[in-house]
Amino acid sequence: MSALEIRNIRKNYGSVETLKGIDIALQSGEFLVLLGSSGCGKSTLLNIIAGLAEATSGDVLIGGRSILGVHPKNRDIAMVFQSYALYPNLTVRRNIGFGLEMRGVAADEREKAVAEAARLLQIEALLDRKPSQLSGGQRQRVAIGRALVRKPQVFLFDEPLSNLDAKLRLEMRTELKRLHQMLQTTVVYVTHDQIEAMTLATRIAVMRDGRIEQLGTPEEIYNEPATLYVAGFVGAPSMNMLQASITGGKLAIAESDVRIPLPARYANAAREGARLVVGIRPEALRVATAPTDLSLPVEIEVVELTGPELVTTARIGAQRLTACLPPRSQVAKGEKRSLTFDETALRLFDPSTGKALPTV
Repeated sequence: MSALEIRNIRKNYGSVETLKGIDIALQSGEFLVLLGSSGCGKSTLLNIIAGLAEATSGDVLIGGRSILGVHPKNRDIAMVFQSYALYPNLTVRRNIGFGLEMRGVAADEREKAVAEAARLLQIEALLDRKPSQLSGGQRQRVAIGRALVRKPQVFLFDEPLSNLDAKLRLEMRTELKRLHQMLQTTVVYVTHDQIEAMTLATRIAVMRDGRIEQLGTPEEIYNEPATLYVAGFVGAPSMNMLQASITGGKLAIAESDVRIPLPARYANAAREGARLVVGIRPEALRVATAPTDLSLPVEIEVVELTGPELVTTARIGAQRLTACLPPRSQVAKGEKRSLTFDETALRLFDPSTGKALPTV
């Protein structure tokens, strides 16, 4: 039995269809990230699970029980919002335990639950402070603690780190990962931040225009993108997309003289003369020390040192591509160099459908 099952969920606002048939089944302990740009429907789906919005059709089940029409407080879920939503007049202790207090949980049991949540979140020293005396990261820990004491079947997170600065986001990502590994509770987490998705999720649902573009593990999403959209959305910098065609059994890079071998795994999917998009991750590229069949002659246009890597923008014919090179790579603007890669790094897409070509 799935811990959470979403069956063909659709949501209309008048004539506008926001969700267009979402199907997901999560096993107990999974960490699902709904990833997508603003307006893709990820928060709408989360609100339907939480009971804050009603689905037009479809069903949502928790522990095998349909929860559509069930009041949010009876769904056995706990939600952490983008804003901390703390009571400013209450201490941290009472903020964490307020939901239990409203449910009539005995004071000693409530105190025990609050103390345990504070220990897990490492905020025991803050229990007698008010929210105004806390930093942004501490306030978000309190909001998470309020959800923890509920001990729900499913945790829902709606972009909980977006109000934090970069350093705090990193710290809280680590904290959430640690908590999930300890508690093994089912989580649905909404974000537009691909780094959060890649580091936190056991599975990622990349959403676009109310549909799931691809559902898979972080490794599958990153290494085997199902569509051009996923390939371009996941990755920083995003995957290079080179226009090409099949000419003489080779990949001919458009507007250049470059020809590279067609990987054998695509032999049955790519026909002679077909137009394709060749995808290569920037980090798969490296400076060639000697010419090979997989060399790409380029002219260096921009070199940016980020610290751990040298992000290089180059031109191949009339097209551009980005390479993430080691920080001490000897490349400079205006130089003509050759970049190479392993054949396994190539991904081919059909530009007319936007879908990845099947492999053998």
